[in-house]
Amino acid sequence: MKKIAISLALSALTMASFALSASAETVVIVSQKNPATRMFSEQASQFFLGKSTLFTPIDQPEGSAIRADFYRKVADKDPAQVKALWSKLVFTGKGTPPKEHAGNAEVKKAVAADPKAIGYIDKSAVDDTVKVILTLP
Repeated sequence: MKKIAISLALSALTMASFALSASAETVVIVSQKNPATRMFSEQASQFFLGKSTLFTPIDQPEGSAIRADFYRKVADKDPAQVKALWSKLVFTGKGTPPKEHAGNAEVKKAVAADPKAIGYIDKSAVDDTVKVILTLP
């Protein structure tokens, strides 16, 4: 009985943390040195799915809630679809997937350091080192 109660409590905590992370606003960011001022979801999708090389995309870790939410919102794709797309592009020699960085702070740091970089982070992690060009609901 005690094991069931612990299991239920852990499940509830996991679901609550997922709900909190899924409800947070995600923003697309570029370096302050980048001249871009705004972007549409469709444009962001092109950079992160290998359809344009104008920007260098910086991705969140595979399996993270923010990554799944981002691709669902900008490209209407789930993580498996994104992985399959990149597998095909890599296999055919038509693309290299975005570099992954470990979380908001690392993505922000990488984007701030490279005027051609583009990334996405939780809105609460934004500071004056980067510029928001798109806010996803």
